[in-house]
Amino acid sequence: MHMSDGIVSAPTSLLFGAIAAIGLALCARRARAELDERTVPLAGLVAAFIFAVQMINFPILPGVSGHLLGGALAAILVGPYTGALCIAIVLVVQSLLFADGGVTALGTNITNIALISVAAGYSAAVLLYSLAGRRRAEVSITGLGQIAFISAVIGTVCAALGFLIEYAIGGQAQTSLTAVAGYLLGTHVLIGVGEGIITALTVMGVARSRPDLVYLLRHSRTGSEARVSRI
Repeated sequence: MHMSDGIVSAPTSLLFGAIAAIGLALCARRARAELDERTVPLAGLVAAFIFAVQMINFPILPGVSGHLLGGALAAILVGPYTGALCIAIVLVVQSLLFADGGVTALGTNITNIALISVAAGYSAAVLLYSLAGRRRAEVSITGLGQIAFISAVIGTVCAALGFLIEYAIGGQAQTSLTAVAGYLLGTHVLIGVGEGIITALTVMGVARSRPDLVYLLRHSRTGSEARVSRI
């Protein structure tokens, strides 16, 4: 979800701006290990795709809009660190050129959408893929799609929880935290389902034609080194 200026206090914006800066610095350093001749062009395509889908906004609260996030999708395809950088670049462009999300709220938006969403979505994907690999030698395309779907839902809800934490710390609106929590989480469960469907279809499409491009398949390690079948 995008926050506009003034939703949280200035000290809160500065705090999460610092968190976002530190997180992105770590991602930039660790992304070097993820980037290769396959990842670089795919990362550009992923960023462009996320930019497009994030332009579709759903009003939630005054100054707050919900939309597809793309955290799990980016992490599964190009890796968590590169994925977080892709989404952060999209958020900066949207904020500065399209006024989609406030400039002072950029730190909170990056924290929620680029860091929390990616971390939660990828962690869920790795865990689910590892569990699937322990049960069978190969993970089917359908199974991978199910993993992507669940991961996207989890990433979306966790990003919404990030907003609630920020609002609890320094929210400036008159709406109570309880009311915001109920409305925001309910809305983002629905958004998460939509994002899960798009993420699953996209990941399945890439895995079916070019499984070597899916970061999760190349870098997740299980007890039996699970592979994806084309069924």
